Amino acid sequence: MWPIKSDIGKEQAATDPSQEKLISIDEQIISLLNKRVEVVTEMTSGASNISEVFSPSKEMELIGRLQKLNTGQFPNDAIKTIFKEIFCATMSLEHPMTVAYLGPQATYTHQAALKYFSSTCKYISTDSIKEVFEGVESGKASFGVVPVENSSEGAVNYTLDMFVDYNLKVYAEVLLSINHHLLSKSAIGEIRKIYSHPQPIAQCRKWLERHMLGVPIFEAGSTAQAAAIAADEKGVAAIGSELAAKIYDLNIIEKDIENEKNNVTRFLVISKDAQGSTGNDMTLIMFTAKDQPGSLHEILAPFKKQKINLTRIESRPSKKKAWDYVFFADMEGHIEDKKVKKALDDVRKHCVYLKILGSYPHMETIER
Repeated sequence: MWPIKSDIGKEQAATDPSQEKLISIDEQIISLLNKRVEVVTEMTSGASNISEVFSPSKEMELIGRLQKLNTGQFPNDAIKTIFKEIFCATMSLEHPMTVAYLGPQATYTHQAALKYFSSTCKYISTDSIKEVFEGVESGKASFGVVPVENSSEGAVNYTLDMFVDYNLKVYAEVLLSINHHLLSKSAIGEIRKIYSHPQPIAQCRKWLERHMLGVPIFEAGSTAQAAAIAADEKGVAAIGSELAAKIYDLNIIEKDIENEKNNVTRFLVISKDAQGSTGNDMTLIMFTAKDQPGSLHEILAPFKKQKINLTRIESRPSKKKAWDYVFFADMEGHIEDKKVKKALDDVRKHCVYLKILGSYPHMETIER
């Protein structure tokens, strides 16, 4: 790579043909980026909300096409990263995108948000999952990112409970591989307290029992908050990510202490708006069954009849009366699909209450 000096001009570049070529290419890139902005502005000038101009499925389709056209040495992964930034930066000129997430900075939810969106978005750190829902419903944020399920510890029940109280849609899902590390400024033999969020504590229980037996473990609001505590107190460690170690200037005392090495957390992107069909989607619904024998069987039967695969079903107390439950179910297909519509029409006949929480692209289809 050629060194770039602030005082290099056309006259100086003329003495070095290679440097002159680079300057010319960079100028063309800047010119083309601005031309792209002009075209996008024309296309989106009449849009009233972010959902009319932001289409992850179309973006990834375009990126895939550009990667296929790439026959040179430039890495395809970098093309994906660069164009995601171009898309978001261009769109933000007319329709700024704000994303709320469970913070503070360097939480796994923050990392999931960065993975799905781009660094040019405006990010709002919140202290709770409820605040993420409130931010999106109030319009303070265009989107929110919340954890919903871990491959080893199961559902994040608090997130599911929020869908009962808020009328928001599931816009997308993000899968993030989770690697937990023991972080501290002290040596492992000097650690007298450990802090982390309840989920990572549970996900690292086996290692903690083997190596830190007798050391008290305290819950924190997030892994990032735990890292901040460890940064301020001698003899304190946190369970968190490599990013948290960098941000809070902590040493990684032990790497990869999670119970299961294939540890993945699923996050949901929530919005006021829904996504259109991509041809390979998932739909999340919430329902309550009648208090009578066989009612749940009657609700699930239409899915079998229409040959719709239910990939996950969870139950949560309704909190309205004892032994009353709300069920959450993920299924293959989009709400616009004929067989999904038919199944849900039949399901309604047997439900006390049915709420469609949204259809979203399957992560196996769209990996942002």
